[in-house]
Amino acid sequence: MSVRSELLAMIEAKAHLAGRGPELATKMPKSWVFNPLDPASARHAAVLILFGRLDDVPAATDVASVHEDLDVLFVTRADTLRKHAGQVAFPGGKVDPEDEDAIAAALREAREETGLDPDGVEILGVLPDAELPITNFIVTPVIGWWHAPSEVFVVDTAESSTVFRAPVADLLDPANRVSAVVERDGQRFCAPAFDVAGGFIWGFTGILLDRIFNELGWTLPWDAGREVQVAVGDRRAT
Repeated sequence: MSVRSELLAMIEAKAHLAGRGPELATKMPKSWVFNPLDPASARHAAVLILFGRLDDVPAATDVASVHEDLDVLFVTRADTLRKHAGQVAFPGGKVDPEDEDAIAAALREAREETGLDPDGVEILGVLPDAELPITNFIVTPVIGWWHAPSEVFVVDTAESSTVFRAPVADLLDPANRVSAVVERDGQRFCAPAFDVAGGFIWGFTGILLDRIFNELGWTLPWDAGREVQVAVGDRRAT
């Protein structure tokens, strides 16, 4: 089965759960809930999870993988932003009134953040909405296949500091898998994360990526006991 077919099969398996409102959105792991979501006032956002063929930057890992020629597009949010500053994320943002739907919003935001040419992207579908309680958003994950990759770059330094493509083989490498730990107000929060050359992927993005790899059956056994302390609003604690 091709990777594109695997992605389509995952989307189809979840189709009955997609777009069913905030009350039925996928929850964050109980170990990563800083505050509850308010469905009545939650805003709608969308992210583009874009899979493509590996660019000219090879994977660093030597772990054998049938997906070793794939990568995923990420942005690093600017340090000056009020929320999620310095964190690695999928391209995306709030769904605006003029957006036709979540797919249109995800493509628009990706173009505004990375200079991506939407004509080179095939939208395979959407996954069930996911809660992002810390900022009271309901987020629609939009899955794309980059059939004609275009140049990507930081469009607005006030919004993003880097744009990069992370090899899937590096993301799947157990040596690059850790648990991100946040200690806040006397409580301890923990969730899956990825420590790769492009950046430290944790929080909502790390959780969503972990779920997708699990659904696809791509995840390799890794040690969740390897922990990295992080701080909300920071790229990574030293």
